[in-house]
Amino acid sequence: MMINKRLINICNESKKYIALTVLTNWIATLCNIITVIFIGQFINKLFLYKNLNLKNENVIDFLSKFEVFKNISLLTSIIIVAGLLVLRYISNILYTKFSCMASSKARVTLRELIYKKLLELGTSYTSVESTSSVVQVSVEGVEQLEIYFGRYLPQFFYSLLVPITLFFFMSFISIKASIVFILSVPLIPISIIAIMKIAKRILKDYWKSYSDLGGTFLENLQGLTTLKVFNIDEERHEKMNKEAENFRKITMKVLSMQLNSITIMDLVAFCGAALGIIVALFQFRNGEIQIGSLIIIAILSSEFFIPLRLLGSYFHIAMNGMAASDRMFKILDANTEDISELKENEVYSEVKENRIKFRGKSSNNSKKEDKTFKDINIKLKDVSFSYDGKRNVLNNINMDISKGGVVAIVGESGSGKSTIASLILNEHKVSSGEILINDTNIETVNRDSIYKNLALVSTNSHIFNGTILDNLLIGKKDATDKEIENALKLGRLYDFVSGLKDGLLTDVGQAGSSLSGGQKQRLALARAILADRQMIIFDEATSNIDVESEESIWEAIYELSKSKTILVISHRLLNVKDAEKIYVLNKGKLEESGKHQDLINKKGIYYNMVNSQNELEKIREVC
Repeated sequence: MMINKRLINICNESKKYIALTVLTNWIATLCNIITVIFIGQFINKLFLYKNLNLKNENVIDFLSKFEVFKNISLLTSIIIVAGLLVLRYISNILYTKFSCMASSKARVTLRELIYKKLLELGTSYTSVESTSSVVQVSVEGVEQLEIYFGRYLPQFFYSLLVPITLFFFMSFISIKASIVFILSVPLIPISIIAIMKIAKRILKDYWKSYSDLGGTFLENLQGLTTLKVFNIDEERHEKMNKEAENFRKITMKVLSMQLNSITIMDLVAFCGAALGIIVALFQFRNGEIQIGSLIIIAILSSEFFIPLRLLGSYFHIAMNGMAASDRMFKILDANTEDISELKENEVYSEVKENRIKFRGKSSNNSKKEDKTFKDINIKLKDVSFSYDGKRNVLNNINMDISKGGVVAIVGESGSGKSTIASLILNEHKVSSGEILINDTNIETVNRDSIYKNLALVSTNSHIFNGTILDNLLIGKKDATDKEIENALKLGRLYDFVSGLKDGLLTDVGQAGSSLSGGQKQRLALARAILADRQMIIFDEATSNIDVESEESIWEAIYELSKSKTILVISHRLLNVKDAEKIYVLNKGKLEESGKHQDLINKKGIYYNMVNSQNELEKIREVC
């Protein structure tokens, strides 16, 4: 019941701590049982001394079964009980410690798995789960599973062990009461199983509603300015209110289910305990057991049911965790491949330094070639590509991108420029044709090799919370001071860093919030330079930044093109006029190619685009 073998095997390190949690809890229970029996037998002795005319010999027979209690003085009994209480106290401390270890190991393992999978999927993870859903699963979902490992699983096995232990001890006192207790115990798990069928459906709806509401909130927050500009924020507000109301209703259903199930379990526990005690009372009235034995049964009766009753309270958390694990496995199973073949640290570094988009489609990476390239040359031969298999985004594209000057791809928005970059980075497979990297089909090359040789600097290059140095070392963790200095100078960031009070140790804030747009892009550029890839793709790397930063970055790009293969995707044609070769895309087709002046002389699409942009520039200057 509620035992997910796959989940437990994933968190293999937690198993031993779960076992230790059960053991320490069981030892504490044993101490409790023996303490109660000592007290009960002492009461029985007092009762015997005061009732020497007692006719019933069963008490003597009963005491003879517990030889350990014969001839034990009051002082000895007190010492033993005190020792048992100390042992129980130590066991409870260890129980808490091992429970915490079990949950913390599970938490770390699960979040590492999710993070590695997201690195593997790259930006394509959104086709599996929304960003808000991923965050919810990684944070709250993992917390629910943390309780599952730290509380529910130990309690589950403990709940199986305790009734058997109690039955063994109590059968020497009253076999009739013991049988009543042991037969009543299964009624609690039966009620849990019955509730579980309803709970699965409710919790599934709960998580869906929670995820949808989170997604709506995140989307509205990100696009708040746009909503205000177009005056539809009130409409979105009403929509979110409806989703929030639906979430409130499903939450109340969950709470109602939990309260009702607790009431049912309490009823079963109280009735079972009451029946056992009633049987013991009849035995006491008939002289079959003594007052001390009756007290033992009354005290220990609850111990039969408390573990399962507590398991029932954890059950709802476990159900929530199971619902979260289903969503987690949906992420982990997406486009599954044997990622153990990948060098995890290198993949982590590659993604953080360049924000490389991992290919979303499954591939057997271990069967592909692992290569190191020098003087990279990329060729696209009759390449066509479609995202949905119906409409081609690219049609029969032929390009030659080699070292020795900047190669640029230009075109209107939606013409397929960034799609070419993603194909070169092996994010998707071409529909037809082939892409060659130094005359080797890119489909046959191990992805690690691609990411070791190619870097991407885009308008979305992420700056991580930490210092400037932290962000630079993502590019090369063992970089020397000289290498860092050269990267800063080539990235046109050296003067800025030198002027800071804390220099390289300056904190950039969350997502580089303390830096300007131009500074963030120059930092991303310096990081890519430090990584020293043979080819760098600049995908709209100078969009939405100040003119001074834009000019600095383009100076760096042209300087880098002397030693590396550079591909630039830019909407601003003025920046690529000195490119060695310019490819002009229009609606997924390659319309023109050549140097700036040659394309101007043709007076075709490129010529018209340049004139249009020049007109816009004049208007801006006037404004």
